[in-house]
Amino acid sequence: MEKHQHHDHSRMNHDKTDHSKMDHGPGGHSGHNPAHGQMGHDHHKMMIADFRKRFWTTLVLTIPILFLSPMIQDFFGYEFLLPGNPYFLFGLSTIVYFYGGWPFLKGFWSEIKQGAPGMMTLISMAISVAYFYSTATVFGLKGQDFFWELSTLIAIMLLGHWIEMKSVLGASKALQLLVSMMPAEAHRVKGETIEDIPLEAVLKDDIILVKPGEKVPADGTIVEGSSYLNESMLTGESKPVKKEEKDKVIGGSVNGNSTLKIKVEHTGKDSYLNKVITMVEEAQKTKSKMQNLSDRAAKWLTYIALAIGFGTLAVWLALGFPFVYALERMVTVMVIACPHALGLAIPLVVAISTAVSAQNGLLIRNRTAFEESRKISALLFDKTGTLTKGDFGVTRIQSVDDNYSPDEVLRLASALEQSSEHPIAVGIIKRAQEEKVTIPNPSNFHAITGKGVEATVEDKPVKVVSPGFLRDNNIPIPKDAYSDAAETVVFVLIEEKLAGYIALADEIRSESQEAIQVFKKNDIKVLMATGDNEKTARAVSEKLGLDGYYAEVLPHQKVEIVEELQRKGEFVAMTGDGVNDAPALAKANVGIAVGSGTDVAAETADIILVNSNPKDIANLILFGKATYNKMIQNLIWATAYNVVAIPLAAGVLYSSGFVMGPAVGAVFMSLSTIIVAINAQLLKRKIGSNQIKG
Repeated sequence: MEKHQHHDHSRMNHDKTDHSKMDHGPGGHSGHNPAHGQMGHDHHKMMIADFRKRFWTTLVLTIPILFLSPMIQDFFGYEFLLPGNPYFLFGLSTIVYFYGGWPFLKGFWSEIKQGAPGMMTLISMAISVAYFYSTATVFGLKGQDFFWELSTLIAIMLLGHWIEMKSVLGASKALQLLVSMMPAEAHRVKGETIEDIPLEAVLKDDIILVKPGEKVPADGTIVEGSSYLNESMLTGESKPVKKEEKDKVIGGSVNGNSTLKIKVEHTGKDSYLNKVITMVEEAQKTKSKMQNLSDRAAKWLTYIALAIGFGTLAVWLALGFPFVYALERMVTVMVIACPHALGLAIPLVVAISTAVSAQNGLLIRNRTAFEESRKISALLFDKTGTLTKGDFGVTRIQSVDDNYSPDEVLRLASALEQSSEHPIAVGIIKRAQEEKVTIPNPSNFHAITGKGVEATVEDKPVKVVSPGFLRDNNIPIPKDAYSDAAETVVFVLIEEKLAGYIALADEIRSESQEAIQVFKKNDIKVLMATGDNEKTARAVSEKLGLDGYYAEVLPHQKVEIVEELQRKGEFVAMTGDGVNDAPALAKANVGIAVGSGTDVAAETADIILVNSNPKDIANLILFGKATYNKMIQNLIWATAYNVVAIPLAAGVLYSSGFVMGPAVGAVFMSLSTIIVAINAQLLKRKIGSNQIKG
């Protein structure tokens, strides 16, 4: 397939604008700072403390209520009645109902206001019916009170909520870990002096000193020194990365053994870490198909429970049973039907998977795409910098025109490449600097879409182009242009005549092989789309054992490849650098942007890989599968529990002598919630064991 020489210099112009786009990306618009996350965190902690206090108070009051309840005394065969016993029970139960039950009553009111009855409605109805019916028995209504069931029910509900909220807090701890990664202060260099300032006071263009072992306080560029930096918490990359002058560093990474001076580029809400935090927060808030499904299920369960509850009351009354008995059956049904476990089944998994993925260098922007990553059947890689290191080095410079020496070919070609960040351009400039070539300045520069660049250098029109350009213009390619199949060759035209060519080689990443084995094991076809020539593409494809490749593809043709694969019934994931690959990323079922460093806001991608490591894509698919399985397990558990428990509470086994009471129902309901919470927490271990290290 005809395709662009990956030497697409139009990227230069994108590169200039891409940073400005970042503020519109998911990380750039909400102005979060770490303190913002902390506030939510503290609010959550306060709520947990509140539930804990209400639980212990209710438990202390429940003990005398149980001890003084005639039904419990009958059951255990003792008698201990205080004078005015019913009033004493009523007094204690009133405190339990209003103090212990307050969070549920408040929740009920807000659900009714929103027109979305849910579990708070069910709990409130259950405890209110129990409380007001029992109160009526104290003040003259014939029947038995069940204050003891009311108080045990509220105590168990509070315990269930408390444990549930602690689990949710556990899920957000990974996010808090990200928030806490920034140091509290920085060492600012002012002339000869160094002053310690709070992190908030760091400004763009400040020079800051980072001592060995300290955290880097802000994104920036090294102006003095070199060191190994540990970026594992940000990128998932376990081995420390060597950074030298002019290299970019990310705030939150840990400095190794040398002192660095850094010029600050991004602070506060613009920092890479903050973009990650905001993206994780937003992904945790957004709902996927699975989550919407569980919300709908919880809502329907509420309606079903209310219908079955009142239906149970009517049936037992119709069968001639006392009102108090029929009412107890109704209360039990409502208690049991609380879709607690269902309401917690998906959100907890979402919170955990999003935060853990972020710690492993996977930033999820689209939850549904993440969950659907398990369906991927074809994976289309953009070769340079993903399957390969993207670190091109010049292997040969050849002249084919006696008027120009190889040095002259390099000198004129480097004039066109000096402002591009493309790997090919970087390789040529590196060689020019090694040869100590004085690079001339070009004028009238512009890109030839997908084919190269052209400009005027020293009054001569110069082009650096791909083999595709030569073919389109019927210029014969020199016989010895390709010596090694894994080389990429660019051709230099001076005054419209071929003057020579430059060959570059790009090393295959060692991790690619391992990742491809994982894809094969998961029955995923691995395909490569590259701007390189047929020969180079075939060499890489054969070396890695790919299922196919497309060579010399132009950016717009990548979309066509994705569409063609989808027409064949494939569920396609596309990986690219998010610039010339943007349309294909948007078209693919799952768009994965690869891009190290600070270009987090790849607008069209569903998932962003912090590193360009193909192993991370393998991890993404394994994480997606583990997450989806946990969601399904939790949904099945939460639903099956209700399917079994509701009929038992309604009294279907009455004839065989088994009837479930409200307190037992509450125990089971809380148990199901706790099981779902624990199962969600197990996802961390599952993700850890699934992960490909390295």
